[in-house]
Amino acid sequence: MPKRALRAVGPDDRLAAPEKLTIVEAIEVGDRLSELAAVHMRIGKAVQDEATPARDLAALTRRQMEISKEIELLRRQLAEERTDAAHVADAAFDAEAI
Repeated sequence: MPKRALRAVGPDDRLAAPEKLTIVEAIEVGDRLSELAAVHMRIGKAVQDEATPARDLAALTRRQMEISKEIELLRRQLAEERTDAAHVADAAFDAEAI
């Protein structure tokens, strides 16, 4: 994955769509949500592929639904963590504590 330099965000900048990682890239980075999304897409392609044997469709479809639930749960947890972190009150600075 190419390295990008940090820069200041301008008033006209828009939030870019997150970069889609391969399954291996997501594992290397340690991004669980990206890993699940990549596996989800891979299984979805297999389910949609007419060449996929019928005997495999039930297991693939079941796993597809399980991953959907895992992604939803993880996104909900991440959203709650962001909300909780946004409401933390600042403590008074105590120079003697250093």
